[in-house]
Amino acid sequence: MISSARNKERKRFYLLPGMGGQAVRRKQKWMLRWGIVIGLFVSALLAAVLYVANHFLE
Repeated sequence: MISSARNKERKRFYLLPGMGGQAVRRKQKWMLRWGIVIGLFVSALLAAVLYVANHFLE
């Protein structure tokens, strides 16, 4: 009984692309990379604003 529930879970199919398997891993990797890029950009922008505020607006 328990093993049949496990088999159903393993043989599950997905109706839409990107809902499971390799597509999910690819999507997560893409989101992680863009999250890092955007995080670095925002960090650099904030650092530039703080530098200008401290250096030129004294």
